[in-house]
Amino acid sequence: MLPELPALPDLAAASPQPAGPLVSALIPTRDRAGLVMRAVASALGQTHGNLEVVVVDDASTDDTLAVLAAVDDPRLRVIRRDTPGGVSAARNTGLAAVRGAYVALLDSDDVWLPRKTAKQLAFMQAGGHVVSQTQEIWMRGGRRVNPTKGHRKPDGFFFEAALRMCLVSPSTTMFTRGFFEEIGYFDETLPACEDYDLWLRTLLRHPVGLVDEYLVVRHGGRGDQLSTLFLGQDLFRIRAMIGLLGRAEITPWHRDCIEKELQRKTRVYVAGCRKRDREDEAARVLALVAAALGAAGPAGPAGASPPGGDGGGGFGK
Repeated sequence: MLPELPALPDLAAASPQPAGPLVSALIPTRDRAGLVMRAVASALGQTHGNLEVVVVDDASTDDTLAVLAAVDDPRLRVIRRDTPGGVSAARNTGLAAVRGAYVALLDSDDVWLPRKTAKQLAFMQAGGHVVSQTQEIWMRGGRRVNPTKGHRKPDGFFFEAALRMCLVSPSTTMFTRGFFEEIGYFDETLPACEDYDLWLRTLLRHPVGLVDEYLVVRHGGRGDQLSTLFLGQDLFRIRAMIGLLGRAEITPWHRDCIEKELQRKTRVYVAGCRKRDREDEAARVLALVAAALGAAGPAGPAGASPPGGDGGGGFGK
């Protein structure tokens, strides 16, 4: 059964006493003056007391900065970008500034339940995980909706399944500080699906641990979300998969999975272009994919098997 949604924490109440490693909550935002405090309040209201909240304002033109300036809590830091660069640039700016041994992402339209950080941190430390996620509650238009079975968060190595659809939500994740130094930062050339790209790069090397509890509330159904602003998002997924083909660590199994899904998504995208009389765009993407498939060289040891037995097993999204 899904938990009841809690009331927002009272920021005037005494903060928990710092204990355990410092966790950095990273919130990118742009023009979300009416929403960002809900996310900030949920982060500051965590039961894990040793926490900093870093908000990166991506050159907002509304009252976002004024709203944040009214928060009297030394754990909150606000970083202002003078030029908008998108969600990846905002997150990367924050990642360069965080101080914690662990980093947890939170989109500015989402909410953490109070014990999210404490439970996930304990899970990470007990299992030696580099990255993990939790289950999430879905809200759309102010109403709770039931995700399909296919959207339930998986555990471990699920590279093949993650190619087909994004199975990790940013607001549910936590990482060790060294994670991004190893895997790389968000791709700032991707205006959307930047998380899809990061999770695939992650799953080439590491399993994604799962705290199988509903500890995040994900809000959707608004016109300012990336999933609404950028239509035809398979184009960005195609670009992400082309990038994977050039990575030294892919095995023959990885490449086979990538090529199959790349071809499938290309067919879907090209059919959509032709339906809208965008033949030039269809031809451009077909040529791009053909070049990528033709250029992909040998990768990994012959006969490599899927890591961990993988068989197929979202500013705002």
